[in-house]
Amino acid sequence: MSDTPNIDDAMFPAIDRDRLFGGTAPAHPPRILILYGSLRTRSFSRLAAEEAGRILTRLGAEVRFFTPSGLPLVDDGVDSSHPKVRELRELVAWCEGMVWSSPERHGAMTGLMKTQIDWIPLSDGAVRPTQGKTLAVMQVSGGSQSFNAVNQMRVLGRWMRMLTIPNQSSIPKAFQEFDETGRMRPSPLYDRIVDVMEELMKFTLLTRDRADYLVDRYSERKESAEALMKRVNLSVAT
Repeated sequence: MSDTPNIDDAMFPAIDRDRLFGGTAPAHPPRILILYGSLRTRSFSRLAAEEAGRILTRLGAEVRFFTPSGLPLVDDGVDSSHPKVRELRELVAWCEGMVWSSPERHGAMTGLMKTQIDWIPLSDGAVRPTQGKTLAVMQVSGGSQSFNAVNQMRVLGRWMRMLTIPNQSSIPKAFQEFDETGRMRPSPLYDRIVDVMEELMKFTLLTRDRADYLVDRYSERKESAEALMKRVNLSVAT
C-alpha cells in the first residue's frame, strides 16, 4: 500500500521508461546558441565563446552566435517587437542548448550578459522557451581565478528551467591566454573548455528528444487538470 495519501494517483503515473530511454533521435545536428557578455573590440568572453563554438562544430553541432550590439535595455521604452529582441528570441526558440560566456566585472556577470538573459521570457504563451534545454556557463577574468559570474549564471539557468551541466570554465588573467590573432593558447584552461563543450554535447544528445518528459512536473499536471475541470464545469453550468 502506498503511504503517500496526499498525492493524486491519476496525476502521478509510473516512470515511462519507453519515453525516457526509447524513441528515435532527431536526425539534425544538435543546435547550440552562444551568448557572450562584452562588446569590446578584443572581447575575451567573445574569443572564449568562439573557441567553444569551434569545438562544438568539430563535435558535430550546428552553432549560432547572437551579437548583442544594439540590444536595448529591458523596460527602456521598447518591447519584444524590437529587431534585436526578435532575433534573440528566435534563436532561443531554434536552439536545443546554450553556452553563456561572460566577463566578471565588479564581482559579477556584466550588465550586457544579464540584459540578454532578461530579454528571454520564462514563458511565451503556452511555451517555455528555455525549459529543458541544456546550458554550459563560462567566464573570463582580468585577475585571479574566480567563479562569481558562472555561479550567478547557474542560478539564472536553474530559474529558467534549463539543464545546466556540471562542468564549467573560468579563465583567469584572460589577457595572457589569447594570442594576437585572438586564438586561445594551449593550456589546461583551454583543455577545460574542451571538457565543458564535450559534456554539453553529451547532455544535449541525451536529453533533447525527451526534454519535455524530463521536466514534466506533477504539480503542473495537477494544476492543469484542476483548471480544465473548472472550465468544463463552467461550460456545463452555463
